[in-house]
Amino acid sequence: MAHSTDSHVIVVTGASSGFGNLAARALARAGHIVYAGMRATEGRNAPRVAELADLSAAEGVDVRGVEMDVQDQASVDAAVARIVQEQGRLDVVVHNAGHMTLGPAEAFTPEQLADLYDINVLSTQRVNRAALPHLRAQGRGLLVWVGSSSTRGGHPPFLAPYFAAKAGMDALAESYAAEVIKFGIDTVIVVPGAYPTGTNHFAHATRPADVRRTGAYDQEYGTLRNSMEEALTGLFPEGRTVDEVADEIVRVVGLPHGTRPFRTHVDPSRDGSEVVSAVSDRIRQEFYHRIGIEELLPQNAAL
Repeated sequence: MAHSTDSHVIVVTGASSGFGNLAARALARAGHIVYAGMRATEGRNAPRVAELADLSAAEGVDVRGVEMDVQDQASVDAAVARIVQEQGRLDVVVHNAGHMTLGPAEAFTPEQLADLYDINVLSTQRVNRAALPHLRAQGRGLLVWVGSSSTRGGHPPFLAPYFAAKAGMDALAESYAAEVIKFGIDTVIVVPGAYPTGTNHFAHATRPADVRRTGAYDQEYGTLRNSMEEALTGLFPEGRTVDEVADEIVRVVGLPHGTRPFRTHVDPSRDGSEVVSAVSDRIRQEFYHRIGIEELLPQNAAL
């Protein structure tokens, strides 16, 4: 299909399911050329690739699966090289790949935490190192980081390794924003709240390897954990769906360069992240002014 001058070439990481898959589809329907990064495109995710090909054919849009294991630099490099070879450019990176944990922090091994950090944080570094040379050479681009309201909101216990990793990714995104802005690269952190349905986050969550220690916590916290999970589900308002996260990604991608929000929240349960983020971002802006580096702030973040 022909693409308009407002069409971007986009790669979405972790796009076999959840937010990533929904965003890839929604971005394509908005007229963009979308590469849905995922592992095992010729194995377990081959049906996902076929579904995207069918969507493209049926609706006249352009979304395709691309082999991209974000835990393997060579795989990431090959994916970005293929995109640039086929399209001549890469405009937008959507850092979406991530993985959830569920259980008492003590019962996870250090190796489990390291693997989770690799998926949620180091993956973005691999993708940036592959993609940013192209965006910098173009003098224009956009990094979209899919964060979590847990980073600053009222995060509950028993999700600690995941929350810690998402906080690490958020901190990395903030620094990257200042370091790439002079190359004409925008940054947007999209902050979803907890969606009890519509993604595989909880269903596929990693459980602690140390079953014995998990059992000790079950004895003391079992009833409380069950009531907490019920209460969290009860906070979620009727009529809200996970599609709105994808819709927000489409919205910010479509905004004119230099006008995009630095951070945007999609949090139906309203866990307080938006309030804390407003203060945190304002303090960072003020500090940048105090040390004379306000030129590294987005144009729409002026005090």
